[in-house]
Amino acid sequence: MMDTQTLSPATKPVRGPLNGVDTPALLNTINAVGSQPDLAKFQFRSTNKWQGGTHSVSAISGFSGAGAEQEHGTTFTADCDHPAVLCGTDQGPAPVEWVLHALAGCLTAGIGNIAAARGVKLDEVSCTLTGDIDLRGILGLSKDVRNGFQNVTVNFSIKGDATPEKLAEIVRQSQARSAVFDILTNGIPVRINVNEGQ
Repeated sequence: MMDTQTLSPATKPVRGPLNGVDTPALLNTINAVGSQPDLAKFQFRSTNKWQGGTHSVSAISGFSGAGAEQEHGTTFTADCDHPAVLCGTDQGPAPVEWVLHALAGCLTAGIGNIAAARGVKLDEVSCTLTGDIDLRGILGLSKDVRNGFQNVTVNFSIKGDATPEKLAEIVRQSQARSAVFDILTNGIPVRINVNEGQ
């Protein structure tokens, strides 16, 4: 969640949408949450159903937040699978690839919002992500190798009507406020429950 310090000072007056961001609505949201902290509490949800082999499909439609139940305009679905070289049928990206997608999406959204609030017009934002993993961990072949990524690298290319230093600061601020970056770098408690026969 961004605070007003994250977004200010604007280099130019911000009166309307910029970079596809409804900047006045963004600033109004920040002010509303600042005065009513309970509006900040959100819970996102996803369901997943196995299709066979390593293929499954997730569906995302509803969440709670801003003091009420919310619905997306449509139910989004996302396929997960493993590539053939990892005994899958390649019906979708591997789960770890979705993690890279989530990180890229979160950082890029933050850049768009922060730049708009600071009055910086963006011309281009793109990034390439790499995640290095050693399969000996998940295959149970080594207790010394972790199951997940050993490291992730994100390389951004960003162009806009600000100095390179200002654009780099916007990227750094997005990293500082990114929920997905926080999840990946700080870890969170995860509970797994099993309901047999349901």
